[in-house]
Amino acid sequence: MMDELELLKKDWQKKEAELPKLSFDQIYQMIWKKSSSVVKWIFIISLIEFIVPQLIYLIPAAREGLDTYEKLGLKNAMLVISIVPYAIALYFIYQFYQRYKEISVLDNAKNLMHKILKTRRTVKHYIIWSLSMFFITFIAMAIGIYFSEDFVSILNLEKLTEEMSVERLRLVVVGVLILLGLVVTVVVGAIYFLLYGLLLRKLGRNYKELKRLEV
Repeated sequence: MMDELELLKKDWQKKEAELPKLSFDQIYQMIWKKSSSVVKWIFIISLIEFIVPQLIYLIPAAREGLDTYEKLGLKNAMLVISIVPYAIALYFIYQFYQRYKEISVLDNAKNLMHKILKTRRTVKHYIIWSLSMFFITFIAMAIGIYFSEDFVSILNLEKLTEEMSVERLRLVVVGVLILLGLVVTVVVGAIYFLLYGLLLRKLGRNYKELKRLEV
């Protein structure tokens, strides 16, 4: 039995010795290509995420929603909440594009490690900002309803006033909006975790591999 094990061991060592050994440059090239691909997908996903919501406004129901904001006295607030996020979203998209272009032309491991860390940091800031904007939008709606005198007719809630007072209904609607905002933010956060989190973990693994090679 021992002789057979020794023969198997020698045979394995022989085969292992025949396997091609990858040089530092070859491993770096593999990590560089994988990192470049990951950052490209981060840029593509952020671009799609920006474009798709704009298409929703082509739906008549979405346009009616904008009229509701105006009736609640939220036209200016929603305008700010719309314009500022668009500008910031475009800024982040540009940053992702810049990270992709920068990584695509890097020629050494140290710079690649730096850009990977920079990209991960940018993505994390983008996620925090995006989730904050989702919640702020619902808070703005809740505030608009709280201070609106005509929210019952604007939201077509006349039937509910038969069961509770207007003030109680106001508090219920505000509470529901805040709770809905929390739920939507958590759900979107989970989606971000699946999409961007997966890509960030890949970048993290690439960074660790580069750091190991640098030692």
